[in-house]
Parts: sequence; C-alpha cells; structure tokens
Amino acid sequence: MEQLLGDEWKLYPAGGSSGEAFLAVNHTQKLFVKRNSSPFLAVLSAEGIVPKLLWTKRLTNGDVLTAQQWIEGRRLRPDEMQCRNVAMLLKKIHASAPLLALLKRTDGNCFSYFNCELELELVKSGLEYVYESFERYILFLEEGLEKVKSAHQVVCHCDLSHHNFLLDEYDELYLVDWDQTKIADPAYDIAFILLTYVPSDKWNEWLEVYNNSYDRELIQRVKWYVILIDLIVISNKNKQGANHHDLAYELTKINKIFISI
Repeated sequence: MEQLLGDEWKLYPAGGSSGEAFLAVNHTQKLFVKRNSSPFLAVLSAEGIVPKLLWTKRLTNGDVLTAQQWIEGRRLRPDEMQCRNVAMLLKKIHASAPLLALLKRTDGNCFSYFNCELELELVKSGLEYVYESFERYILFLEEGLEKVKSAHQVVCHCDLSHHNFLLDEYDELYLVDWDQTKIADPAYDIAFILLTYVPSDKWNEWLEVYNNSYDRELIQRVKWYVILIDLIVISNKNKQGANHHDLAYELTKINKIFISI
C-alpha cells in the first residue's frame, strides 16, 4: 500500500475492527485510506452521507483501495444522538433512491435483507425456560409480524452506534462504517436509536423530526422493532446464564417500554 501511495506518504492505523483503515499523511495533506471498503462508497459520497471519496484504485491482487477526505472533527457523544441532525441524516439515508437501486443491483453480494421472521424465531428459542415471563411480548410480535413484513424496504445502516457518526469542524454530520448494511424496514434503524439513546418521553418528538409529521403506522412498526431488539438482548443474556434478578430487571424494563409507546 505504501508503494502505491508513494514514499512521501506515511501510514498510521485509523482504528476499526478490520485493520484495513489508515490515516495517510504527506506533510499537511491527510487522507483516510481503506482496503476493500463498502462497494457503494461512491454513492454514499455523492449523497453527502460519508466524507468525500477522492479516488479508487484496484490492486493487482484484486483488492480495492479507496481514499476519502480526512475529516477534522469528532465522534458524537451518546447524548447528541437525540439531536435533530441525527434524525435528518437517517431520513436522508432511508429516502435515497440511488443507494437502494445500487444495492439491489448487487444481487445480495454486499448486503442482506433483514429477516424479521427468523429473528423472532431466534428470540423465542433464546427465551427457553423463561418463555412464560415474556409471552405477552412474543404474542405482540407474532400478531404484528405480517404488517412489519409488508412495510416498504429501504437501505438501513444497522450499526448506528454513536461512534459511527462523525461531526466535522463545520457541523456537517456523516455516518461511517457501512459493513452491516441491510435492506430493511426503516423502523429497524429508528428503533435502535430510540431504545439506545433517546428517553422514551422524547420519542414522539424525535420521530416528528424524522418524518415531519405524526405517522401512526410508522410508530407502531417502531414499537414492534423496539420490543424485538430488547428481546434479542434479553434472550442473549438468558443464553449466557443470566440470574433471576437480572431477568426480573429486564422484564420490568421491557414492560415500561411496552406501555410507554
């Protein structure tokens, strides 16, 4: 990689789980360089969702090297996930027709569809021995499954940690790390943010910023995914041998969520 960039460039690890991302520095010039990044990076760049793509080069071994503008900024704090710009950026992503068309043309080679039916079955199997305690919420998911399955599908990021939101020095917000992308109901992405970062008494306010209006159908689907995501967490804890006290706490928490939406 150093030979491709030239001797005047120095590479420094830029973090990430893949170990393939680097900060390239040449005096005052800086680039974010990555090997085998998202194949739809060009569209994300054109839409202003990620930092500007500067060039793409294919290596002799078939790998693809990309260089993006280096952002002088910071990652969002957890409390900043409640802000308007997060909701507005997510709406922009979900509404992107070029991004959706490109993913569909790849024929599943770089993404998958979110299978809510399979996720529900995995949750049920993970709640073995404590199923009766959570049966009310399982029934809610089963009754709403068909409506969720018939919802309009969009490009979902599916890894909306605050660490993946970058705010530059001009207050421009970007969303990075697209390795978990799926075509899914937009309510899935929304539910994760609400459940993880937004107090329940501010959910409707956040949703109105996202949707510009009150949408009862969207809210019901968000509720469905909120319950599903929380039950996924609970079933994983149950598989890992959570004690009665921990499960009682989770039962109280999910009940508060269920009645608050």
